[in-house]
Amino acid sequence: MPTKISCQVCGADIEIPDDVLDGELVSCSSCGQKYQVTIQNGLIQLKLIKVEEEDWGE
Repeated sequence: MPTKISCQVCGADIEIPDDVLDGELVSCSSCGQKYQVTIQNGLIQLKLIKVEEEDWGE
């Protein structure tokens, strides 16, 4: 049964499949925020991935 973890940005549930691998990337289907999955001692956590914004050549 997939694990559900709340998005840190919008609060929506992110479904993490049972076969997820450590280091895999997942994203929130509601807001698009990306996360890196970390698994330690069977505990699944999501690490927020900061997306660099375009600087438009500044």
